[in-house]
Amino acid sequence: MVLVLVVLVGGGIAYLGWRYGQIPRSTVAGLAPVVDGQPINVLVVGSDSRSGLTGQMAAQAGADQVTGQRSDVVMVWHLDPGSGSAQILSIPRDTMVAMGPLASSEGRFNRINTAFGSGPGPLAEILQANFGIPIHHVVQVDFAGFVEATDALGGVWMNFPYPARDAYSGLAITTPGCQRLDGTQALAVARSRHYEYLVDGRWVTDGTSDFGRIHRQGAFLRALTSAAKHQLNPIALNSFLGSIPKGVRADGGLSFLDALDLAWHYKSIDPGALATQTLPTAGASVSPWGDVLFVSQPAAQELLVSMFGSQLSAPTTPPPNTALSTPAPPSVTTTTAPSTTSPGSSGSSPVTTTTQPAFDPSPCPAA
Repeated sequence: MVLVLVVLVGGGIAYLGWRYGQIPRSTVAGLAPVVDGQPINVLVVGSDSRSGLTGQMAAQAGADQVTGQRSDVVMVWHLDPGSGSAQILSIPRDTMVAMGPLASSEGRFNRINTAFGSGPGPLAEILQANFGIPIHHVVQVDFAGFVEATDALGGVWMNFPYPARDAYSGLAITTPGCQRLDGTQALAVARSRHYEYLVDGRWVTDGTSDFGRIHRQGAFLRALTSAAKHQLNPIALNSFLGSIPKGVRADGGLSFLDALDLAWHYKSIDPGALATQTLPTAGASVSPWGDVLFVSQPAAQELLVSMFGSQLSAPTTPPPNTALSTPAPPSVTTTTAPSTTSPGSSGSSPVTTTTQPAFDPSPCPAA
């Protein structure tokens, strides 16, 4: 019995290692070294590349209108294996940053989503230089991988308080309530920046644009994590593992043993307990970029210190303010509570998204 158990466990680990070896790798220079027992920060980039999409999905995602790639999603996953806790920091794609290594081609300052066009390496370097966040690993996901991974798990379950639509992303939810979304529908939720919901016969627009989308992406991630944790069908799990290499790329330093160690430490995490925060920003219109977002201080530094603590270092090239100067971030302590205000995408007040709007979808148990 012991021998059979050892063979089964060993075979299972070998199979996972083979599947993991199929994931494409990127060479990313300048990543921070992992310190044993200390938290790990993973830059997760959602690429808007349409490669791999065909037919209706390609048309829905605008493959005939958009070429190349930018970062639709910029998240830093702060993983503390010691406590088993996970926090997610989302950075809005229109946030202005100092472009550092890309200054010659993109200008001294630009939106953070332009950096990914040159690959994950410059984006990681820009994040570390602007905010002092050490980036240990990088994972990038494109649209095709998003759709296939969701379908492989049999879809995700999300509750819509109201019928919802978005003509730009293709979202069309005709009835409220808890329902299963396939990969195409889930992609439409996660891409929605022009979200509308039906109340008493009237379509109401969520005017928060990218901030609203960040909320819905967080809800989808919790739903997808829940679906993966509760999927017991070995055929479906194998299909899910097989879909990952089609849309996921990791840095070469993230070994199979590293991934296995993280999976072990987080095997019991409650998807609903994933803490998500959005970097506080303020909207302004500045030539030649038009409507953009500027990091709002001291709220941003309070949030960063509360999340990353002593891991933070002094930024070498801080992000610009509305006057296009680059002051160092204010000094705050680890006991300072982060400031929070209502979500929005323009105006002079800082914005963040820590409260789930009543009209947004949320994860729900499978029927």
